[in-house]
Amino acid sequence: MALPQHVKLVEVGPRDGLQNERNVGTAAKVELINQLSASGLTYIESGSFVSPKWVPQMADSADVFAAIERHSGITYAALTPNLKGFENAMLAGADEVAIFGAASEGFSQRNINCSIAESLARFEPVIAAAKAKQIKVRGYISCVLGCPYDGDIAPAQVAAVAERLYRMGCYEISLGDTIGVGTPLAAQRMLSAVAERVPMEQLALHFHNTYGQALANIANCLPLGVSTIDSAVAGLGGCPYAKGASGNVASEDVVYMLHGMGIETGVDLNQLIAAGQSICATLQQAPRSLVAQAEIAKQGSVK
Repeated sequence: MALPQHVKLVEVGPRDGLQNERNVGTAAKVELINQLSASGLTYIESGSFVSPKWVPQMADSADVFAAIERHSGITYAALTPNLKGFENAMLAGADEVAIFGAASEGFSQRNINCSIAESLARFEPVIAAAKAKQIKVRGYISCVLGCPYDGDIAPAQVAAVAERLYRMGCYEISLGDTIGVGTPLAAQRMLSAVAERVPMEQLALHFHNTYGQALANIANCLPLGVSTIDSAVAGLGGCPYAKGASGNVASEDVVYMLHGMGIETGVDLNQLIAAGQSICATLQQAPRSLVAQAEIAKQGSVK
């Protein structure tokens, strides 16, 4: 199969990227989203309406949504684990919401203290409420290529959860290699199995780079027809429930690779690098993006 001509990037840095970072002020989050909005991205996951008890880093999401400069043509989305979260996201003006399940029973129990089946049942009221308001719902599946508790995950198990979310009403299913252990052929096999039960155009890839395999995994899946990729500026992120899991694949690295393959994204790489530099300066860390590091070095800006 030919490569897609265009890939949509789902930027998860402000949510998935920063939920693991301590002491990031609201102003810094707002500035990050505003810079990302200027880069050509069309989808920015901007906050999470979960209990502050569990993810205190996202407690200011309503303030963030109130302060960002919104651009037409950009979706500003929020993660909503339950009906209360959905209602708060609507009050804050989120354009779209996301729910999250797991392909692993062990991860589901430790992450949200219930079975996979119970977690999916909890989302039914959220999806019903969203449908009533004509709000689109995106579904995430964690641990599609491996789990810190259950080890390898069978592709058929991922496909079953994905099909359930799709039939419940999720317009898109994001397949997450939460601990970044996947390799290219395993990623292909998993995606192929899911695509037998959910249309490929309704699938997205969300790969972490813990073992340095994320770009290779994405490149090997693109010929199968997938055309939506989740990524985080500067490679921010991790998983609070998966020890040792490093950040998401860096948006800068994905854009550089896609452009080099002749695939359009609509994203300005230089503006993306600048946004990553800015938030990393706030975090007092270097960008994890190798592309950003190389470009910054060329500019003589390495501190």
